[in-house]
Amino acid sequence: MSSSLGTPEQLRDPNYTPAMHKAIPLGIQHVLAMFVSNVTPAIIVAGAAGFGFGSNSPDFPSLIYMIQMSILFAGVATLMQTIGMGPVGARLPIVQGTSFAFIPIMIPLVAGKGVDGMAVLMGGIVVGGLFHTFLGMFIGKIKFALPPLVTGLVVLMIGLALIKVGIVYAAGGYPAMGKEEFGSLQNWSVALVVILTTLGFKFFTKGMWSVAAILIGLIAGYIVAYFMGMVSFGNIGKAAVFALPKPFAFGMEFTMAAIVGMCLMAVISAIETVGDVSGITKGGAKREATAKEISGATYADGLGTAVAGLFGALPNTSFSQNVGLVAMTGVMSRMVVTIGAIFLILAGLVPKVGAVISTIPIEVLGGGVIMMFGMVASAGIAMLSDVDWNRRNMMIFAIALAVGLGLQLEPKALQYLPDTAKILMTSGLLPSAFIAIFLNLVLPKELEEMRPEELEKH
Repeated sequence: MSSSLGTPEQLRDPNYTPAMHKAIPLGIQHVLAMFVSNVTPAIIVAGAAGFGFGSNSPDFPSLIYMIQMSILFAGVATLMQTIGMGPVGARLPIVQGTSFAFIPIMIPLVAGKGVDGMAVLMGGIVVGGLFHTFLGMFIGKIKFALPPLVTGLVVLMIGLALIKVGIVYAAGGYPAMGKEEFGSLQNWSVALVVILTTLGFKFFTKGMWSVAAILIGLIAGYIVAYFMGMVSFGNIGKAAVFALPKPFAFGMEFTMAAIVGMCLMAVISAIETVGDVSGITKGGAKREATAKEISGATYADGLGTAVAGLFGALPNTSFSQNVGLVAMTGVMSRMVVTIGAIFLILAGLVPKVGAVISTIPIEVLGGGVIMMFGMVASAGIAMLSDVDWNRRNMMIFAIALAVGLGLQLEPKALQYLPDTAKILMTSGLLPSAFIAIFLNLVLPKELEEMRPEELEKH
């Protein structure tokens, strides 16, 4: 495949553009690889607020708007990365999309509050995005505090926090909880069609079919659900053909819980982006990332998030599945990803796209989400494989995991805390990250792992 696209040197050069008839399908492939993951956070947050799939809320059009903005601002943030403006942007083939990492923090902020809960969320997203941009100035200097032990644990915790959402969706979604149809064989069978089809395409086909496996799995589940009478097309007719984003669509409020939560998560998201930039230069260009690329990527990450929040979209981050795609295709061209970004922006200006996505039954989405969030957890475990598992690191991991996961499983344990602290602690994510970072910085290294000259000092 690569030889027909260009010479090995050209393919490793971010500034090289393959012939258009080859660049466009490669760009669309990037969009297909991230499309489902990109719109899922909006669906989950709207669901937690109470105007999502399956709810009879009059505010359901707000979900369609959020889906539309997720698509549009993923494209805008991707252009910031690939084309760049001054110091902003890595100028590498990095695809930006709506981040899963923030979901465990966003859910407690909006839970059951309907569209009214979104103003507080957007205020937090804008401030968190600006803080994230600010981190770009010294991101290289704080890396020491976040070794694989900490970052791997955090990514594992994000996956564990989200897996429950996948199971609830596959069983029928939050509105069906407590009703007879929740967990019915029909619901589970649709989710299973998605999982089995995805596995089939992922491992028994090549090229584009394998890359778009989750998308194909969702389409298969959608078709089965359609024949079971689970799909309704009512919203498509009501949606406009073209609409511009609305500034302050949900209003803007600033609360301590939202701002602190988003700023703390921005640090974790920034470190994730550093990993993605390093992954893309190693996988695609066979070199280390430069300091300029790392700070540029962080600026674009933060700025993309802040701008998205102004229009009612959720935080943005670099997408790891697309890093894998660059390593797989061997095409390092940022122009290919720019083409993908233009497709996202065009799709984001057409509300009918969001309306079509909103016809997907929640059970179908559940099948896809179970795999996506399971993959987030396994990515965390893969990062932890770089850790030297001595007694000190095992102890740090044990305490951080036990507290974080425990608080996630039993949020009532925090019922006497003030509201702000409660919202920040119930995700389990921030407490476990804080414990891991703090203990890793203060606990002495074990004697047997110290070098002889260090032992003499003791």
